Amino acid sequence: MIQLYNVCKSYGKDGSALEDVNMKIPKGDFVYITGPSGAGKSTLLKLLYVAERPTRGQILINGQNITRMGGGKVPYLRRQLGIVFQDFKLIQSRTIFENVAFPLEVRGRKRYEVSKKVYQLLKSVGLEHKLTKHPLELSGGEQQRVAIARALVMDPLVLLADEPTGNLDPEVTLDIMDLFKGANARGTTVLLATHDRELIRRFPRRQIYLENGRMTEDWIP
Repeated sequence: MIQLYNVCKSYGKDGSALEDVNMKIPKGDFVYITGPSGAGKSTLLKLLYVAERPTRGQILINGQNITRMGGGKVPYLRRQLGIVFQDFKLIQSRTIFENVAFPLEVRGRKRYEVSKKVYQLLKSVGLEHKLTKHPLELSGGEQQRVAIARALVMDPLVLLADEPTGNLDPEVTLDIMDLFKGANARGTTVLLATHDRELIRRFPRRQIYLENGRMTEDWIP
């Protein structure tokens, strides 16, 4: 499903963010990308959704070599991905409902189907009562939950989540992890970048550990 071969990412004088990373993640796996701040976790995810390109090496997702992918094909790749960003990237001019509905509308889903799916997801993250609000009317934790609902609304092939529980209280974190596990059970491959060791301890899964841009451990509980 996801394969990296000798992947490096450098930023000139700022040095290497990733160095000779090799990994294989089968379809349907659930993997924590972990390590200290600055280890390269966010950079790795950016390479996977082609926000950045590797300096060297090859990356394959579902058989597609995305390092050679032309810019015109990138949006089609991203339609197979659910992405939870650290800074949410919600559309400020749209309501919460409209933000979550956006991926479905882009794909031409019928209105009743969109309404049903979006309401169900907002209810699952405890925000069905705020569907007419705009992002800036919500707390940081609430915005994070909207971003997670948007990422899951298309039942993506791959879910990439960058510190998705960082702004959430423990009770909501449990609910969000249940959503991720549910998506994984339905066949979505999940990569969750986090430095939260308590989260990993409570919900053990395969762990890929990065340190100073290098993969130092690949552990399966």
